[in-house]
Amino acid sequence: MNAPLTSSSQRVQAAAERLGLSISILEMPQSTRTAEEAAAACGCDVAQIVKSLVFQGAGSGQPYLLLVSGKNRVDEEGVAGHIGEALLRPDAAQVRSWTGYAIGGIPPFGHAMPLRTLVDRDLLGHDIVWAAAGTPRAVFSTDPKALMQATGAEIIAVA
Repeated sequence: MNAPLTSSSQRVQAAAERLGLSISILEMPQSTRTAEEAAAACGCDVAQIVKSLVFQGAGSGQPYLLLVSGKNRVDEEGVAGHIGEALLRPDAAQVRSWTGYAIGGIPPFGHAMPLRTLVDRDLLGHDIVWAAAGTPRAVFSTDPKALMQATGAEIIAVA
């Protein structure tokens, strides 16, 4: 018998249902906090891991959620050009206040407040991607196109 999901993962499951996204959350015995750890735990390529990275607009203070392929590093200047302002990296407390989740477990949806979401076009080249589900040990898999549609994400090149 499976253990019940943590409250954080239950919030992710409920948010997915509200968005019409059918997911099954897995609680892993090992950490899935980094893209490399998640890929090892899920038995997939690191490129299939969705990194949910939160940035802050330097001028507006607005939070931005970037859904990035695990193999890519964010080209902050390139993304800034797309959104129209420079990016800052907020501290962990600020990220948690916007998302409701700790870094390492931030899901791509179901946040404490609406976040403008941008998705790495490289994720759309996969049939299945894996994302955090509220804790550094919880993940779910989904079709990246369905994820993009459910989150209303804009497609961009982030690397």
